[in-house]
Amino acid sequence: MEKRDLKPIVQRQKSRGFSTEGTVQRDLLPEVLNTFKDNRVIILTGMRRVGKSTLLKQIMQRRPDYCYVTFEDEKFVDFKASEFEDLNEAMMEAYGSSKLYFFDEVQLVDKFETFVRRLQDDGKKIVLTGSNASLLSVEFGTRLTGRYKQFEVFPFSFKEYLKVKGFDVSRASRYLAEDKVALKKHLSGYLFSGGLPEYLINGDPNHVWTIYENIIYRDVIARYGIRKHNTVRELVNLLMASIASKVTYNALKKPLGLANSITVKEYISYLCNAYLFYELRRFGFSVREQLDAPRKIYIMDPAFYKAVTLSMSPDSGRLLENQILVELRRRGREIYYYEGKGECDFVTTRPEKEAIQVCYDFNPSNKQREVGGLVEAMDALKLKSGLILTYDQEEEIKVGAKTISVKPAWKWLLETE
Repeated sequence: MEKRDLKPIVQRQKSRGFSTEGTVQRDLLPEVLNTFKDNRVIILTGMRRVGKSTLLKQIMQRRPDYCYVTFEDEKFVDFKASEFEDLNEAMMEAYGSSKLYFFDEVQLVDKFETFVRRLQDDGKKIVLTGSNASLLSVEFGTRLTGRYKQFEVFPFSFKEYLKVKGFDVSRASRYLAEDKVALKKHLSGYLFSGGLPEYLINGDPNHVWTIYENIIYRDVIARYGIRKHNTVRELVNLLMASIASKVTYNALKKPLGLANSITVKEYISYLCNAYLFYELRRFGFSVREQLDAPRKIYIMDPAFYKAVTLSMSPDSGRLLENQILVELRRRGREIYYYEGKGECDFVTTRPEKEAIQVCYDFNPSNKQREVGGLVEAMDALKLKSGLILTYDQEEEIKVGAKTISVKPAWKWLLETE
């Protein structure tokens, strides 16, 4: 790009303003602001349209005297890393000299990390956003080891969803009868509608479809140079139908007409890097044991299921399990599923050990199975307590010296860590 072309682009972006009026303050904001105490680069990663740019603006309102540019602007399509210094001059002309830089969707510029490293060496504080899970971490793992802090930005949590719906979250601590009824109704809506910010506000399914198309074509097919477009789409449909279920690469290759499972593995990794899906490994005490076992598939937001597939929605039980998985990830847990003689939906190993079973309707017909799988996982992790999350049931179960808490999912989702 010509140097003279950069200044009007930066000025135009600045003129649009950075208002956050009408947006929901993200729960992640205080934690991100706390990292301004040091010189580490802040990286905000997450799926398209989950609110990274809005979070960026919420930070900007609390940290004045900044420079800002978003590379998602079509005017930057031919921008190269070698032109960063020219861009820096254009930003300083527009904003003035600054110690704080915001770069939105920076992964669209190849080799951006070299310039970011130089800015950091010059004493600048940098905040980046990106829509690829591995790209940023790989690049910074090479050039900025120990000098950055990465945050994953997810679709709205249940707390944030309630804010959009106008429910006063502070009321929930009282658990009045009318509040419980409202919370259960909102939980049902959350399981099927998900937490994509703009979709919750405008209710337009075409918005979800547009996000999906951008993820598939821009973040997967175009980024990785995939020629078999239809194969990627067919794989997505298969994974959508397998939410909260176990899959193997070998089983998926057959209906896709692929010769080997390596291609399936690669395609799924691309979809996961774009934050559309998440693969959950089986718990094991050896890496080989984990790698050889089937994976469980989860989707980042259930709104995609309704927008993409023509079949009926998956049952509430699988959707509840899906949203519990997303919440555990939001809370920074290292998660696995457990399988022995019985099964347990989730075990976490860091930052603390937990065993969690998800059962939408906990009743006499499934009690033995659900409790048995949970106790087996508790034994494997040497835990004395476990958790069963339900739609609305609540009780405490004793199994020998072990204690199992049965708790409504809406209550657990509102707990403050």
